[in-house]
Amino acid sequence: MSDVLFLFQQTMFFFIPLLIVALGGLFSERSGIINIALEGMMIVGAFAGIFFIHFFQQSMNPQICLLIAILIAGLAGTLFALFHAIASINMKADQTISGTALNMFAPAFCIFVARLVQQTQQVEFSNTFRITKVPVLGDIPIIGDFLFQNTYITNFLGILILVLSWLILYKTRFGLRLRSCGELPQAADSAGINVYKIRYSGTLISGFLAGIGGLIFVVPTSTNFNADVAGYGFLALAVLIFGQWKPWHIAGAAFFFGFMKTIASAGLPFLASLSIPNYFYKITPYVATLIVLAFTSKNSAAPRAEGEPFDKGKR
Repeated sequence: MSDVLFLFQQTMFFFIPLLIVALGGLFSERSGIINIALEGMMIVGAFAGIFFIHFFQQSMNPQICLLIAILIAGLAGTLFALFHAIASINMKADQTISGTALNMFAPAFCIFVARLVQQTQQVEFSNTFRITKVPVLGDIPIIGDFLFQNTYITNFLGILILVLSWLILYKTRFGLRLRSCGELPQAADSAGINVYKIRYSGTLISGFLAGIGGLIFVVPTSTNFNADVAGYGFLALAVLIFGQWKPWHIAGAAFFFGFMKTIASAGLPFLASLSIPNYFYKITPYVATLIVLAFTSKNSAAPRAEGEPFDKGKR
């Protein structure tokens, strides 16, 4: 039982950021904009959030500090996503090239700023955000052990974002317009929908969630930030594709890849005794990614107009 509990709690640390970032990519791609820049948005968001924690955590309640840092990370990711939106929507640039350029720029920018401010590229912080036990809920048999002990407030935030994403996409007028702009933007335009505005909204929401995901990835797994999120932005794209651009499917895919990353950590008691080389576990999530994409890409349910620049005067 203890091994299962440990495995579940560790999986949540990898699952939640993957889920949030993949949902961010979902909003962008459902609007018709391919967002390869998720990795860069994660880095910028994590950098802004960790920088705030570094300077203010000693003078604030840990949970309040983390919530403010999450908001700052989201806003930083949104601002960074604005560059991708301008290039992709206004300038009609190749969206893959734009995203790749931002991914290259993000770590260099964060390292430059960190060295400029504190003469070192690593931004250190203390992890004081773990919740040992949620009052009352943590005493519930089994459920309390799994969900409300040794956890982070970010776990509950991730589930909330999942539910809200589903509601927004499938139960609101905005969600319907967003999906229509990713499928048939010319038809949406003829119906009076401002395709440019909707695509801007999808891209900026994507940046907001990616920024949050970057911070949420760093906080439970490290005590310093070095402008690196271990390729999680690209792994989130794989989760998005595996989840067929649908929120609940994405959640299942994110949990699967989160489990694979937990296995890759090789910290599981029952695996430590097998004497299998550590590098085998580290490549496991990426091999799983290739296998999964090989079997699912043929049945892709990607929005039909994703990656295609919209020209209002063209029919």
